[in-house]
Amino acid sequence: MQRIRFIQGVHVDATSSLRIEGVSKSYLQRSTLIAVLDSISFNLETATWTTILGPSGCGKTTLLKIIAGLEFPDTGRVFVEARELSRLGETAYLPQDDTLLPWRTALGNAILASEIDGKPIADAKREALDLFDQFGLSGFESLYPSELSGGMRQRLALIRTFLTHRDILLLDEPLGALDPLTRATLQNWLLNVWSELKKTVLLVTHDAEEALLLSDRILVLTDRPAQLQLDQAVELDRPRDRGSSELVSHKSQLLRLLLEEEVGT
Repeated sequence: MQRIRFIQGVHVDATSSLRIEGVSKSYLQRSTLIAVLDSISFNLETATWTTILGPSGCGKTTLLKIIAGLEFPDTGRVFVEARELSRLGETAYLPQDDTLLPWRTALGNAILASEIDGKPIADAKREALDLFDQFGLSGFESLYPSELSGGMRQRLALIRTFLTHRDILLLDEPLGALDPLTRATLQNWLLNVWSELKKTVLLVTHDAEEALLLSDRILVLTDRPAQLQLDQAVELDRPRDRGSSELVSHKSQLLRLLLEEEVGT
């Protein structure tokens, strides 16, 4: 696997839906300036799945928030469909917590973005119900979040994210808190829905195996201040077998790279 300590410039073609140019970010904590991101640059092609890996606390979530428009970089720019990001709502962002509204039913949570966008409620409900079926939530539409299991809540949050009708989905460890069986099941569901809807996905995870199972491409960040040290295409046929020797070998290499960063902190 090729290691890239810094990428000078970004190649952009007609299929690029997201471009990050030289993004840096620091925070002031107790009178000390802490550098989190250092000149991060990459671009995503339309309808592809890209995953970001990196040591804990290296700034992966901060990067997603900048792309979502929730935070501003100190330097650098973000482009969505060749236009510089200027406002919230140009991408769909799913944070680590599901952020479901406890006073709304499962169906009510799912169609929230459509309501905000002023779309016909009947159409929104019909579309949501189709995804409820695909995600195994049929029959639970009238339940409230407190009545759902952790896995069901996360599926609902994913449905709501897909129903924002944004072409770019930013997913911050959406499966991180789930048990292994539920996680594996949701990985399959996610891939099926993604392959049907053809969204551009940027996923953050700590799980190297998950990255290899889901992604067309993997980006690995260094420890803080984070730089891009690896930009690797995943050239494995789908569907992928988590037990295959090739995937296990790639996983071992990724873990070795990540451990080098953790040990060096």
